[in-house]
Amino acid sequence: MKTQFVTDDHGKKLAVILPIHEYEKIMEDLEDMEEVRLYDEVKKNDIGERIPMEEAFKMIEAKRRK
Repeated sequence: MKTQFVTDDHGKKLAVILPIHEYEKIMEDLEDMEEVRLYDEVKKNDIGERIPMEEAFKMIEAKRRK
């Protein structure tokens, strides 16, 4: 991965520039990790109660938007 940095006048790194395909891959990976985290959270708190799948997806989407 070719990475470039934006620095201030003292050489302190302020930002990073990377190829768009690398950025998109990172964002996809973060979304996947969040889905796994949400699944693990739900599984940990499972009390045996079940809801319809569509309702579950709506709840997950609402939580992701927070």
